[in-house]
Amino acid sequence: MSRPVALVTGASAGIGVEFARELAARGYDLVLVARRRDRLDALAAELSAAHAGLNVHVVAADLAAADTAPRLASDLAGDGIAVDLLVNNAGFGAHGAFLASDPANAANMIALNVATPVALARAFVPGMVERRRGGIINVASTAAFQPLPGMAVYGATKAFVLSFSEALHEEVRRSGVTVTALCPGATETEFFDIAGERAAIGRKRSVHDVVRTGLRAFEGKRAVAIDGPANAMLAESVRFMPRSIVARLSAVVMGAH
Repeated sequence: MSRPVALVTGASAGIGVEFARELAARGYDLVLVARRRDRLDALAAELSAAHAGLNVHVVAADLAAADTAPRLASDLAGDGIAVDLLVNNAGFGAHGAFLASDPANAANMIALNVATPVALARAFVPGMVERRRGGIINVASTAAFQPLPGMAVYGATKAFVLSFSEALHEEVRRSGVTVTALCPGATETEFFDIAGERAAIGRKRSVHDVVRTGLRAFEGKRAVAIDGPANAMLAESVRFMPRSIVARLSAVVMGAH
């Protein structure tokens, strides 16, 4: 029997690298996608040396470009590669007031964090449903559970990912396909080199913890996984407060007032 195939986006650093390592250890072949070819090649070499018989397909591409996702799906289909697990991990954030932000950067964030996961899901889920197995892990964030003044666009993109994942999970679950939204809080990754350390709330969790949380939830066919007890408590607590109060509290925590 052939090995299952996992496609991991944002596979050049952080959570994406850890997903690739963990999935290779669990017997998956890999399609690794990110912009930095040198990092992908280094990771592919590391994993191939560690796991006999592993096949790694490297794709250097900018997933924020509108034509990348459909072209990737077409190329993989042409190579006879059927994706069993899609890990939509690529994304970024930026801390700062919305009115002072770069419109092009915000548009790029929406394209990568929102449009790309939707396009990849649309490309690969039909095959999963036909085969009656597989699924998606969409990397959302604890930012999805409340408005986030100071990171308004980022928070909104992750709220979209969470809602989309929960809805798609319900649509396809009877077909044997699982969609899981993984919601980490602050994590030890390069994210904060781009977003700024002010974006970090609470103690940072390790990428190992985050990935294990996501895979446990996916294997348990759960729609949502919040990584870490403290993060889960914080995310769930906002359900019991008026949203106007939640937004003001978030603004204070994020330094947006």
